[in-house]
Amino acid sequence: MRTSKDLRARRRRRSPGCLGHLYAAPLWPMHGANLGTLLRTCDAVGACLAVPRLPWVPEALARGDTLRHRPCVHWVRPFGWLAGQRAAGARVLGVELAENAIRLADLPMARRPTVAVLGHEQDGIPPEALDLLDDVVEIPMIGTGASLNVAVAGSLVLYKLAGMA
Repeated sequence: MRTSKDLRARRRRRSPGCLGHLYAAPLWPMHGANLGTLLRTCDAVGACLAVPRLPWVPEALARGDTLRHRPCVHWVRPFGWLAGQRAAGARVLGVELAENAIRLADLPMARRPTVAVLGHEQDGIPPEALDLLDDVVEIPMIGTGASLNVAVAGSLVLYKLAGMA
């Protein structure tokens, strides 16, 4: 059994920076607390966070950033950035309830750069962004709610894409 000292000695000394492989993209955020939680998940799976430069987002990220090292954050213009990622060969995957969506359990590990697009907590992904998606993944639910919050949904999808779940 490893001791706490052994585990601390094996921890990564610093952030690996942008690996360009996985991105969580809550491009239409509503709640700052979700961004901080998602930022920590990105760190845990080696992903970057792509966020719009809304006036309140930097403060929300700073408040939610409990990491020792600077996390990988890309400040983007949603539609242009998504189109650019897709043109560069990335898979753009929307997390949304939709016909013919891939069930989370069936989502394979990302084998090429992949963007997980997360919509607005109430309205989902805007209709004009749907054409920029290659695929849609949905998280099956048994309860009466129609969706999970952005941080939870994004975390589930990121762990699956990273091959850690």
